[in-house]
Amino acid sequence: MEASSPARLYATLIGGTLVVGGIIGFFYSSSFGSPGTVDDVFGVLSVNGWHNLVHILTGALGLLLAGYAARQYALGLGVVYLAIAIWGFILGSGSAILDIVPVNTEDNFLHLILGLLGIAAGLATPAARNARRPPQPAT
Repeated sequence: MEASSPARLYATLIGGTLVVGGIIGFFYSSSFGSPGTVDDVFGVLSVNGWHNLVHILTGALGLLLAGYAARQYALGLGVVYLAIAIWGFILGSGSAILDIVPVNTEDNFLHLILGLLGIAAGLATPAARNARRPPQPAT
């Protein structure tokens, strides 16, 4: 992978933002109930301990993979977050995914944007070619 690519930018920026957002979320709610105490970060995004932990883990994964598997991370997280957005829209605002991760309309739109950006960044980044190619026959 090149030193700079849309997928690497996505993995680094979104990964870092998710880690910071997850940490900030613990100042609002650190409850690990079902869904337990839910509070809105900055009065907008519903969080609890599980939601914060998911953001920290997915963000840390992005930071870890940014150097060598950013395209796979962007595509994978994009698909997962797109699915979570659709799931959240189906459940409706004020519900909880798997009865533990709270979501509201704002969360659903954020997940939709992160998913679409991830897929776009992954598709805009060429697949890495294997550095060890078999020798080509002389023509």
